[in-house]
Amino acid sequence: MTNLFWEDVRGGQNLPPVVLEISYRRVVLNAASTWDWFPGHHDPFYARAQGQATIYLSTLFFHGFVDRLVTDWAGSTSFVCRRKITMRKSIYAGQTATARGQVTRVYERDGKGLADIEISVDNAEGPCVPAEVTVELPRRSAAAAPR
Repeated sequence: MTNLFWEDVRGGQNLPPVVLEISYRRVVLNAASTWDWFPGHHDPFYARAQGQATIYLSTLFFHGFVDRLVTDWAGSTSFVCRRKITMRKSIYAGQTATARGQVTRVYERDGKGLADIEISVDNAEGPCVPAEVTVELPRRSAAAAPR
C-alpha cells in the first residue's frame, strides 16, 4: 500500500472506486459485527413490511465503506478526522455498492495537511449515500524527520 503525502494531493483528483457485491451474508454479518440488530438489517420479512425490497445495509456499514474508500487511496498513515453522510436510498442484499470520491479542497489548518473529499456511494440505480470527508495526510517534511 502506498501512503500519500499532503504535498502530492491536488483538488480535482479522483479516488479509485471501491466496489462491493452486497450479499445477504455481508448485510447480516455487518449487523452482527456492529451489534446493529435492527430487524431491517437481517429479517427480510420485516424489511418488506417496512416497504423495503429486502434486508438493507446499515448506517455503520456506510461509515466504514466511506472510510475505506479514503484510506485505500490515502494509505495507512492518513486519518479521517471528519465524516458526514446522508442516507437517501437503501442498498439491498443482492445489489452492488460502489464508492467514488473526488478531492474538492487541499489546505492547511493548525499545521495539519488536510483534504476535503466529496463521495458518492451508489448502486446500479444511481446515488444512494452522498458523503463528505476531511482526511489528514502526513507531511513529506515530517516523514523525513529523524525519530
